[in-house]
Amino acid sequence: MTQRLFTPWTLRSVTLRNRIVMAPMCQYSTPDGVAGDWHRVHLGSRAVGGAGLILVEASAVSPEGRISPQDLGIWNDVQADALAPIVRFLQEQGAVAGIQIAHAGRKASTAAPFHGGQPIPPEAELGWQPVAPSALAFSPSHTIPRPLSTEDMERVKADFVAAARRAHRAGFQVLELHMAHGYLLHSFLSPISNRRDDAYGGDFSGRVRFPLEVATAVRAVWPEELPLWVRISATDWVEGGWDLEQSIAFSRELQACGVDVVHCSSGGLTPDAKIPAGPGFQTPFAAAIRRAVGIPTVAVGLITEAMQAEHILVTEQADAVALARELLRNPYWPLQAAARLGVDWPWPAAYDRAKVHH
Repeated sequence: MTQRLFTPWTLRSVTLRNRIVMAPMCQYSTPDGVAGDWHRVHLGSRAVGGAGLILVEASAVSPEGRISPQDLGIWNDVQADALAPIVRFLQEQGAVAGIQIAHAGRKASTAAPFHGGQPIPPEAELGWQPVAPSALAFSPSHTIPRPLSTEDMERVKADFVAAARRAHRAGFQVLELHMAHGYLLHSFLSPISNRRDDAYGGDFSGRVRFPLEVATAVRAVWPEELPLWVRISATDWVEGGWDLEQSIAFSRELQACGVDVVHCSSGGLTPDAKIPAGPGFQTPFAAAIRRAVGIPTVAVGLITEAMQAEHILVTEQADAVALARELLRNPYWPLQAAARLGVDWPWPAAYDRAKVHH
């Protein structure tokens, strides 16, 4: 059998050592959005563990773009400077460092999940006013968001551009735009959350307009030799919502904007979606977009086994696999996957004796 999981993957001038991506996962663990020891260890251990690309969690492009008051941020230089030594460590361990930049939109101003996850009212000490394409709350308990004016949207676009510049200055080689999980850019895409009657709402071309403007503006400042990724929710899992057919059409538009990879997740737009979660349940979306558009895709979602990951790649359903919770449980999953697939993969020199006795 041809082995794919541990083959290199080159995008523009960047080569990943293998096809294993650490998916971005919010940690809700920073004061003032500034990364510290937790992020150094959390991210660094997965680089030591052998992942090809470490994608730093959704990093807010503005204070109002945070999900919680403890979110990681990249809206100021202090935050970017704190990430730079972490980036260097990831690269020293052989991984490529990437970062996802994001705006939470109508899902902003909530407590961290381990603090209950409930919405924080704007008038509360740690709360603020969420914004969105339309004045539609995420749930009955969430604050009704303020609809963005076109002037507001220009500011948001400028925030994404500034965050991209900071990410490059911090040394990141891959940039991912978060257009999934019900956050701001996804909420423009879906007819469930976007009820605007101007040029940024209505039909498909109106709803995709602002996310495409953001992608175009970011691509213009993100260095040409570095890849730009977009993470989408390929379906809302709700009748009448965003779906795979629209995702395929949108991915064609993203490719035309200079986006290199579509990272295929799903859901997150409404709290009542019925999601048929199971092993590899989102992989068919990556396969369909890859086949229809001809753009590289990343599969994510309940990928836990080495042979499962290998199968996704060998059958050309995706170009890489992203692991999230499985890498939280086991930072050394890539090293163990190599052993299971019979691949002679180097362990870190300091750990090499572990390989001998594996």
